[in-house]
Amino acid sequence: MPAGFAPTPAGYTVRAVADRLGIPTATLRSWNRRYGIGPAQARPGRHRLYTETDIALLAHMLELIRGGASPAGAAAAARGPVPVQGDRTGLLDAAFDLDTAAVCASIEAHVRAYGVVQTWELLCRPAFADIVARQGGGESCIDVEHLLSWSITAIMQHVRPAPSSAPVLLACTSGETHALPLDVLRAALAEAGVGARMLGADVPTAALSDALARHAGPSSVLLWSQRESTALTSAVLACAHTGARVFVGGPGWDAVLLPDAAERVTDLSAAVAIFS
Repeated sequence: MPAGFAPTPAGYTVRAVADRLGIPTATLRSWNRRYGIGPAQARPGRHRLYTETDIALLAHMLELIRGGASPAGAAAAARGPVPVQGDRTGLLDAAFDLDTAAVCASIEAHVRAYGVVQTWELLCRPAFADIVARQGGGESCIDVEHLLSWSITAIMQHVRPAPSSAPVLLACTSGETHALPLDVLRAALAEAGVGARMLGADVPTAALSDALARHAGPSSVLLWSQRESTALTSAVLACAHTGARVFVGGPGWDAVLLPDAAERVTDLSAAVAIFS
């Protein structure tokens, strides 16, 4: 799957966030300065930009304040305890207990603290690797793998889509049901302020063409395939025929001779950089 993107410096200005939440810009700046709620650091000579994760945290803080909490108390409660970056011990314990709520809470806290890309790269992917290693050692834990996958998807789908008209289409090829990598990519793009049209799993080739034809002008599409059997060059050609720039991701394409129209994307960081 796209594996490591560092979100580009994109997002929402303090004015846009203030309008969206219905609070003064001075309040947002004050909360950012006092409680660390908002952009993690300033970029000299440029406006601070808020991500969707920042906005979700602020919205939670506002709910707590309206319920009677002080700003300081609301900020502390909204942030919750900051997890250790990449520490997957608690996540794996909860996953092997099949404790969905605890798994989701662990992932969500890491996203809040470190963002989508770092959560995927440093927490989720290593957790999957640990589970696979235990399977290789004879332990039966396919159920754990499925629960973790579902939980990651649930958290990523809570990252609100960016209100962008960027003509980026994300889709699994026909027959491919492994859509988790695209859920992570869409969330990472949203966090970077980039909108994407998500079609999800098992998208017929004709539907890809239809989706790309609905919007005038140049478009980009990323086709995900986990297995060689679903790495359909016919889907690549159909998308290229519409004039779209076509990217492919996933291990399914590794052994496939790609048409000239296709460009490989090997990790999450590269994908975010391409579409941002």
